[in-house]
Amino acid sequence: MSDSSNPEKKIIIDEDWKERARAEKEELAKKQKEAESAKTEDKSADAAGIGDENADQAGPAAEEMKWPEPSLPLLVTTLATQAMVALGLVPHPTSGKSEPDLGQAKHFIGTVELLLEKTEGNRTKEESEMIEEVLHQLRMGYVAVSKA
Repeated sequence: MSDSSNPEKKIIIDEDWKERARAEKEELAKKQKEAESAKTEDKSADAAGIGDENADQAGPAAEEMKWPEPSLPLLVTTLATQAMVALGLVPHPTSGKSEPDLGQAKHFIGTVELLLEKTEGNRTKEESEMIEEVLHQLRMGYVAVSKA
């Protein structure tokens, strides 16, 4: 005998699942609304400068960076690095591309030359040798890039 011929066939519908699905939808909507309002509050607090007082309390990962002592060699190295990026000898830190800009490179090389001139008589022998070597390398790099 087949079940299709049985007129007493019962269909059982679980009405409880509908109620659970509705409750889950409401809970999800509530959570999304809370998340959106929290984002809005964060944006308005950032715009108002609120919340910065807790930035120092972010934990060990947010420790203050230890900066080196200011010095002439550090300044020259910083300028030389910028000149090398401008020459395209070092990739740009944000784009990762080597894009020569000879005008900018000339500016940084000129700034190192200015430091050499203005600090005459106030440098140690080591500082003088370092600056002269850096200038030599930068000038050679400039010539090489400008001929390419």
